Amino acid sequence: MKILLVYPKYIDTFWSFKDALKFISKKATHPPLGLLTVAAMLPKEWEKKLVDMNVTTLRDEDLEWADCVFVSAMCIQKESVKEVISRCKKMGIKIVAGGPLFTTGYEEFEDVDHLVLNEAEITLPHFLADLKNGCAKHIYTSKEFPDIRKALIPLWGLINMKKYATMSIQYSRGCPFNCEFCNIAALYGHKVRTKSKDQIVAELENIYSQGWRGDVFFVDDNFIGNKRKLKKEILPAIIEWMERKRHPFPFNTEASIDLSDDEELMQLMIKAGFNSVFVGIETPNEESLAECNKVQNKNRDLLACVKKIQRFGLQVQGGFIIGFDNDPPSIFERLSAFIQESGIVTAMVGLLNAPRSTKLYQRLVKEDRLLKDVSGDNTDFSINFIPKMDYEILIKGYKRIISRVYSPEPYYKRVREFLRDYKPLGKRTFHFHFNYIGAFFKSILFIGIIEKERVYYWKLFFWSLFRRPQVFHLAITFTIYGFHFRKIFENCL
Repeated sequence: MKILLVYPKYIDTFWSFKDALKFISKKATHPPLGLLTVAAMLPKEWEKKLVDMNVTTLRDEDLEWADCVFVSAMCIQKESVKEVISRCKKMGIKIVAGGPLFTTGYEEFEDVDHLVLNEAEITLPHFLADLKNGCAKHIYTSKEFPDIRKALIPLWGLINMKKYATMSIQYSRGCPFNCEFCNIAALYGHKVRTKSKDQIVAELENIYSQGWRGDVFFVDDNFIGNKRKLKKEILPAIIEWMERKRHPFPFNTEASIDLSDDEELMQLMIKAGFNSVFVGIETPNEESLAECNKVQNKNRDLLACVKKIQRFGLQVQGGFIIGFDNDPPSIFERLSAFIQESGIVTAMVGLLNAPRSTKLYQRLVKEDRLLKDVSGDNTDFSINFIPKMDYEILIKGYKRIISRVYSPEPYYKRVREFLRDYKPLGKRTFHFHFNYIGAFFKSILFIGIIEKERVYYWKLFFWSLFRRPQVFHLAITFTIYGFHFRKIFENCL
């Protein structure tokens, strides 16, 4: 049987880094880890090809080759998914679909032949058995959560790693918290399920054996959900492996703000090779934190927590949300000031939206305030419910935050403030890539000569070169990030 695995195209967003990727001659930030894992679960005798539409074009010849097309997607890929389904139906090709988009809204995709929902370790084997016996059903679903200690290593040979900026690995699923606007607990449960240290080392070894030398992203929604296991087993195993391999990978991940409470954990992460962490900070307004049940952020000096994490050598990337029912008129100025003070260079400020399967979605349905489904991009100035704050005031205030955070002057000031205090503590081995030279000269051409912010570029360039040469590469990286962020938000800057 010939299986074509298709990863649909996602729209250009804050996190797509589309304009930044051009500087390093890459096509996409992350590979389709879910599809690669599913591919490893399919019968070995089946022929398999993978087309990531963010990297290459899905051709008619690809579809004609296939007996069946497997599609996995998130909400942000919805429009591309519809296009793929339409093409398959016109050509009479069977479609098997799964992933978060279909699990939370499968009713919208009547043309899909087989919906294999929830986690594939549970539902995919049932589908494959029925397919073999000629009695495959339309929908496969389960309320069970699998033991991911039995998860297989992704089939990395199906992609060209050179097309991507970073590789991915998953250590855990599930989150102990229950934020109202988040659907992670609904999809993967509150109990944090983890892989073994042997699995993690085997997956790192597999990526290493493919020739990869570069960033690796732990895709966990909350990497520190099980702190004890991380400190006792996982991180020591990663540290030992990294030292043996001469530190081939810088790591980054996502974690909750309570990371700042555990100095031992931060030290181990640094020693293992982690250099940045995304933290959902959301808002400095206590009433809004209480509203969305962000208990881990309540009653904290959030600014001090961020500074502490950065002081330990981890760059903090922050997620922020505007549009809570309890947001006061002053929230726009307060949030702008918080971001500037924190030195968070990559600050994703989005409008609150209510994805399906979240408690927020359910509450808004009861209150008759829901308007439509989410677009998947909470930085596109859309909101899918009726806010308590006047809509025009909310949108104008949101645009004001974006302008105050990403206009050249405040952005470059924030970069400089961060780099002035940033002291990377972990051991690093530099792996040279020709793409770095290209990115450096492209930054000079496009940002240092062509773009309007060139005066800020050169000030940062020479300041970091002569005053903080050890972080000069980061300075150039942040100028490229800023270029991308301004392209995303150019209509309100």
